[in-house]
Amino acid sequence: MAVATEFTALASSVGGALIGVSAVLLLYSNGRIAGISGIVKRLIAPAADSKPAQALAFIIGLISAPFVWTAVTGHAVTQSVSTNIPLAAIAGLLVGFGAVLGGGCTSGHGVCGLSRFSKRSLAATIIFMAVAVLTVFVVRHIIGGGP
Repeated sequence: MAVATEFTALASSVGGALIGVSAVLLLYSNGRIAGISGIVKRLIAPAADSKPAQALAFIIGLISAPFVWTAVTGHAVTQSVSTNIPLAAIAGLLVGFGAVLGGGCTSGHGVCGLSRFSKRSLAATIIFMAVAVLTVFVVRHIIGGGP
């Protein structure tokens, strides 16, 4: 049985604005695109000019954000994630493959690329979103799984 997701217009709008501001600040201060796959790549396989310490700080910020939110607001972040470990592993591998194949991830193309009017990012984002819609449909209505 599918679980309905609560619509949170204010929280979603504020979160989207914070993502946009952080992407602009990263580009302005470091000349880097806030694409998570590229940031992780700089951390795992650093090149001479990749600044892995900055990449690590960004990743630590991503991981610590829910804990900071809980400490500031007193409300725990809730998230439903499938407990099907093999499915999650396959999904992770497919996302990683897609990021490599697409030359970036949804954050790099969808947030940063679209804001720069990149045609390549527009095409990548359309493909990402179409595959996401298809995946949700298949998992929820054909396979019958999902959170």
